[in-house]
Amino acid sequence: MPRSPRSKKFRRARLIVLVLVVLLVAGTGAGGWYAVQTVQASFPQVSGTVKVPGLGSSVDVKRDANGIPQIYADTPADLFKAQGYVQAQDRFWEMDVRRHITSGRLAEMFGSSQANQDAFVRTMGWRDTAQQEYDTKLDPATKQYLQSFSDGVNAWLAQHPGGASASLEYTLLGTVHSGYKPEQWTPVDSVSWLKAMAWTLNGNLQDEIDRSLLSQTFTPDQIAQLYPQYPYSRNGTIVQTGTVDKSGNYQPPAGSNNPNPVSPQSAALTQGLLQDITTQMGSMPQLLGPQGSGIGSNSWVVSGTNTTTGKPLMANDPHLGPSLPNTWYQMGLHCRSVSASCPFDVSGFTFAGMPGVVIGHNQSISWGLTNMPADVTDLYLEKITGPNTYLENGTDKQFTTRQETIKVAGGPDRVITVRSTDNGPLISDQSTEQQQVGTYAPVGNAAPDRGTSGYGVALRWSALDPGKSMDAVFEFDKATNWTQFRAAAADFVAPAQNLIYADTAGNIGYQAPGNIPVRAKGDGTYPVPGWDPSYDWQGYIPFASLPYAYNPSNGYIVTANQAVVDPSYKYLLSSNWEYGTRAKEITDQITAKLANGGKISPDDMQSMQLDNTSVMAKTLVPLLLKEQINDPYVRQAQDLLKDWNYNQDPDSAAAAYYNGVWRQLLSLAFGQKFPASVRAQGDCLLVAQKADPNQPSGTVGGETRVVTQCGTRNPSQAQPDGGDRWMEVVRQQLSNPNSQWWTYIDSNHQQQHGLDNILKEAMKDARQDLTAHLGKDISTWSWGRLHQLNLKNQTLGVENDSLISGITHRLLNRGPVNLGGGAAAVNAAGWNAAEGYDVDWIPSMRMVVDLSDFDASRWINVGGESGHAFSPNYNDQTTLWSQGKLLTWAYTGSAVDGATKNRLTLTP
Repeated sequence: MPRSPRSKKFRRARLIVLVLVVLLVAGTGAGGWYAVQTVQASFPQVSGTVKVPGLGSSVDVKRDANGIPQIYADTPADLFKAQGYVQAQDRFWEMDVRRHITSGRLAEMFGSSQANQDAFVRTMGWRDTAQQEYDTKLDPATKQYLQSFSDGVNAWLAQHPGGASASLEYTLLGTVHSGYKPEQWTPVDSVSWLKAMAWTLNGNLQDEIDRSLLSQTFTPDQIAQLYPQYPYSRNGTIVQTGTVDKSGNYQPPAGSNNPNPVSPQSAALTQGLLQDITTQMGSMPQLLGPQGSGIGSNSWVVSGTNTTTGKPLMANDPHLGPSLPNTWYQMGLHCRSVSASCPFDVSGFTFAGMPGVVIGHNQSISWGLTNMPADVTDLYLEKITGPNTYLENGTDKQFTTRQETIKVAGGPDRVITVRSTDNGPLISDQSTEQQQVGTYAPVGNAAPDRGTSGYGVALRWSALDPGKSMDAVFEFDKATNWTQFRAAAADFVAPAQNLIYADTAGNIGYQAPGNIPVRAKGDGTYPVPGWDPSYDWQGYIPFASLPYAYNPSNGYIVTANQAVVDPSYKYLLSSNWEYGTRAKEITDQITAKLANGGKISPDDMQSMQLDNTSVMAKTLVPLLLKEQINDPYVRQAQDLLKDWNYNQDPDSAAAAYYNGVWRQLLSLAFGQKFPASVRAQGDCLLVAQKADPNQPSGTVGGETRVVTQCGTRNPSQAQPDGGDRWMEVVRQQLSNPNSQWWTYIDSNHQQQHGLDNILKEAMKDARQDLTAHLGKDISTWSWGRLHQLNLKNQTLGVENDSLISGITHRLLNRGPVNLGGGAAAVNAAGWNAAEGYDVDWIPSMRMVVDLSDFDASRWINVGGESGHAFSPNYNDQTTLWSQGKLLTWAYTGSAVDGATKNRLTLTP
C-alpha cells in the first residue's frame, strides 16, 4: 500500500523550519550544526583522494575556479566511470529528475500532479525506444562506455544514498513526499535523454496543430498569410542547393524538383482533439525550454583564409530555455596517452546524465550544432471502429496495446492502456475529453462515418524508431577528419541538427543529418487521414542524399535555423524553417568584415554573438514615425524612436517602447482574431456567439449574445508569439495598407480599419502598457527592466504543490537579470509577445573555438557548473554571460594545470 501522506499543516511547518535554517546559513554564513550539515553535506569533494571501486588505475580530476572538471585517465572505462562519478557529484538531483521525466515516472517523486504528464510520456514510449536502442542498435563499445558511466554514477550514489547527503533538494522533497530514495543509474537512463532533446527541439508538431486550430476561423488563404513562404531570395540558404544523382548521392550544386503541398485534412474534425493534445504538450516539463517553433541557435565557421589567425574560427550558441542548473555541463575528457585503445582527448559541453561531449573540440576537429528544423513528425487522424479496432485502408485492424502502471507518491497507482496503430501511439487516449470530442466531432466529406467510437490522433515521430545517436556522440568525440566526422553524422539520427565542422588542417564543412521521412503524399503541415495508406511514410531520406558542404568557395558557413536548401532539392526536409533573420544578419556582418580584404578575428566572432539589432525595427520604425500623433503623452514616447540605432541594448528606452508597440500591434492585428485555443490563458476578449450553436439564427437558442472568451493555451506556447515568422507575416502585410489584418477593435470597443489607425492604436496602447510596467516617466524606461531573465530551478519547478514550487523556489532560483537582445536578434534573448516581456529562451552557452590555438578558445555557460544551490559555482557565470564576456577555455595539459584550483584523485 502507498505511504499515507502527512498532513499539509505538518508538512508546511517542517518545510518552513527547514527553509529558515537554510536561509540563515545562506544569508549570514552562520547557523547551527543542522543547518550547516543540511546545506553543505552534498557539496562535492574536489580535492584529495576518493576511492572508487572498479577503477583500473587512478584518475585525476582537475577543476578550475569555476568548478569545471578536466578528467585524465588511462582507459576509456576509467575515463567514463570518472565522468559519471563527477557529474553525479555536481548534478545528481537534476539527473534523477530528468530520468523520471523521460521514463514517465515523475509522479513517483512529486505525486499525483504529475500523473497526466507521465501518462503522456508513457504513451509515446520514450524509455521503451531507448531500451530498444540499447538492446539492438548501439555498438558494443558504446554500451561499454555507457556502463562505465553508470558504474561511476552508482559508485557516487553508494557513498551518498539519498537524503541530505545527496542533495538539498532531496531533503526538501522529503518534507512533502517522504520515503523516496534514488535508484541505481542504468545505461538506458542516459540514452533516454536524447528523446527529451528530440521532443523539445521539434517545433513542427505545434505548428501542425496550430494550423488546424486556426483553420476553424480562417480561410486557407489567410492561413497561408499567417505561415508565409520562406524568403529564399532575401535570406538565402545554408548551402547552395545541389542534386541527388542516380546513385542517391548528394552532389552540389543545382537541380530542381518541387515538392507538392497538401490541403488541410478534415480540419474541423480534429479541432477538439488537437486542442487537448496541445494542453498536454503545454503541461510537459520544459526540459530545454518552450517546445515549439522559434527555439533556435546560431553557429558559424570561417576558414583560415578569412581569419587573422590563419586557421578556422568557429562560434556556437544554442538557444534553449533558461534554468538552474543550466542544460549544459562543461568538462574535458582526456586519455593520458591518446591511442587507438584510448582515443579521447575532447573538451566541451555535454548534458548531466550523458557520457561523452556533445559540442566542443578534440585535438583535431571542432564541431557545433543548431536545430535544423527538419519535419520529423506527422499527426494521423484515426477512425476508431471499436474498443480494440481502427480503420486502415477500408478494413478494421486491431490496436497494439500495452498497459502501464504509474506509481504515485502518497496516492494509489494509476493504470493506463496505451493503444497504437501502425502510424504510432494514440496520444489522444489519455483524456476522456479527447475521446468525447472524437465521438461528437463534425465530420467532413473526406472522412469515414464516425460510427459510435469516434476518432483519435496518432503520432508518427522518427525519434520513436530506435537509432544510433548515442554511437554518434562518441564518434564525434574521437573523429580526426571530415570523413570520420561525416560517418559519425550518419548515426546522429535524432534530433536532426545542423552540424558545422572545422579542423586544424584548415578545412570547414557542414552536414545535414537525421532520420527525415519521405512522404508519398502530404507535406507535414496538417494532420493527415490515418485510414488512407497513401499518407504512409516511405522510409527515410538516405544519408548520402542529405545536403552538405565542404570548403565552400566563399570561405564561411552560417547556420541559424534558416532553410538548408531551396525547394529545388529532391526531397522535402521541412516546411517550417525559421525565416532567416539571424542568419542574414550574421552573414552580412561576415561579408562586411571581409570586404576589401579584411580578416575576422576571435574578438569579431565574440562581438557578433552579442549583436542586439532588431532587423524588423528598421522596417517598422520609419512607418511609426510618419504617423501624426496628437496626444502629447503618446507623442513623447513616439519621439524615443527618433535617431534610435535599432540596437536592443538593456539600457535603451527606445528598444523598450518599440517592443511594446510590436507586442500591441500583434495583439490588435492577430490576437484579437485568434480562437481561444491558441491564445494565452488570461487573454480574455468579448466575442459574439450563439446561445446554442446547434440552433439556427432567429430561433429559440439561436440568438447571438456577447460573452467573455479567455485563451486556453499555456502562455509560453501562445500565439502570436512575435518571433521570426511573425516578422515575416507583418512585413508582407505592410505593403497593403488596407489588409484585412489591419481591422481591429479599439480601446472604446469600436471597430477600426487601416494600417495608419492600427499603428497609432499600437503606439497608444504601448504607452499605457509601459507606463503600467515601468512608470509614467519615460526617462526611467529601459528595455532591460522590462525584458528580464529569471533563472528557475526546473526540477522542483515541475511540482505544482505550492509548498514546493513556492517557498523552495526562493532558495533555488536566481534573478532577475536585465537583458538586451530579442527573439530574432543574433543575441537571441527570446520572449513571447502573447505572454509578456520576460525572457523565455536564451543563448544557453557561447563558445568561440580557435583552431590555431585551442588554449585561446573561449566559452561561457549560464548559471554555473554546480547543481548545488549554495555552491559558489551554482551561478558564478551568469553575470559574465549577461555582459557578453567569455572565459578562457584551457585545453592542453599545461594550460589545464595552470588553471587548476582543485585536484581530486580517484583511486581503485
